[in-house]
Amino acid sequence: MEVTASMVKELRERTGAGMMDCKKVLVETSGDIEKAIELLREKGLAKAAKKAGRVASQGLVRLAFSADGTKAAAIEVNSETDFVAKNEEFIEFVTLLADKALEATSDDLEAFMALPYKEEGTILDALNNKIVKIGENMNVRRFAKFETPGVVYVGYTHGNGKIGVVVGFETDASFEEISVMGRDVAMQVASMNPKFIDESAIDPDYIESEKKILVQQALNEGKPADIVEKMVTGRLKKELKETCLIEQKFVKDGELSVCQYIDNTAKAIGKAAKIVEMLRYEVGEGIEKKEENFAEEVAKQMNN
Repeated sequence: MEVTASMVKELRERTGAGMMDCKKVLVETSGDIEKAIELLREKGLAKAAKKAGRVASQGLVRLAFSADGTKAAAIEVNSETDFVAKNEEFIEFVTLLADKALEATSDDLEAFMALPYKEEGTILDALNNKIVKIGENMNVRRFAKFETPGVVYVGYTHGNGKIGVVVGFETDASFEEISVMGRDVAMQVASMNPKFIDESAIDPDYIESEKKILVQQALNEGKPADIVEKMVTGRLKKELKETCLIEQKFVKDGELSVCQYIDNTAKAIGKAAKIVEMLRYEVGEGIEKKEENFAEEVAKQMNN
């Protein structure tokens, strides 16, 4: 019986095994899906599907840049435990994926997972193979690529890959000329986690929402209604200074704002520089982490 692409797809979806492995067992079983599933289980290749429901909130963020800084990419790949995130094989895998993200033609994750990976088939196949080999659920959570004309990108990775930051500067300066300043600004983003580059980037709905919260806070404090508006304006301005990157106090020199630090560097090199793009990935942010009793987890692993 001829093995078709739809048969491979069905087997892959039912078992979580790699595409090439699915194709091989279908050939071996003359296209019998049920026998193919049994064979995959015997080979230990159907384990990935069993692990897919387990929470993967650890992992790594990796960055990649072109030599001249005109292209950049960031990727987050998750694992269940920090132990696996420190595994050399896992680190190498994520690093290679960052390089692939740099050359990707789109930001579509599904298309990215379908890209070829060594002799293993696709990136998705390689991921499933790692799940089977290492024994934990893993997933490529997100990635981003930057390549805006006239923009130079610099980055910073903190905590051995727990946080990754990319900042893009609109400038005529070279990567070498702004690399130190760029890394300092990226460190600022990693440390202070600003929500916006400047006030012009703030969604009006966000400002309105914050304003309502601050008004209610002031009224709850018993402040007279006639001065609440004035109070809220001042509080909102202070809050926006903390949430906008260029308004923040520069962590390496509290006498300067980030904007002043960038301007000083621009004057020193004789070329203007302005932040126009910013990305901050933190491993596991937004993922609901499942708390488990350690003894129970050990017992569970022994029964697997």
